[in-house]
Amino acid sequence: MDQSELETLSPKELHDRAIRRAIEHVDIGFLWRLIKNIPAAQAAAGHVDAAETDVISLSSLINDVMESDEGDLAEALRPLYLEYLRKHS
Repeated sequence: MDQSELETLSPKELHDRAIRRAIEHVDIGFLWRLIKNIPAAQAAAGHVDAAETDVISLSSLINDVMESDEGDLAEALRPLYLEYLRKHS
């Protein structure tokens, strides 16, 4: 898939592709980067309380990774998914 095609994907589609690729290639680095970026993305999406909770609770972060494919959180993480999928296209 080329760069322009990636740009047309929804945040959910980007999330699903990036997570699937990371799992298939055992790319722990990307998954860890995603985990580290979720609190900032939540704050940017207006979910400051969730961001504070995530900084405190790793289990909450892991759950967020699995659920980061929807809504304004997925939209805030869109640049991360695009960068990752472009790099590995």
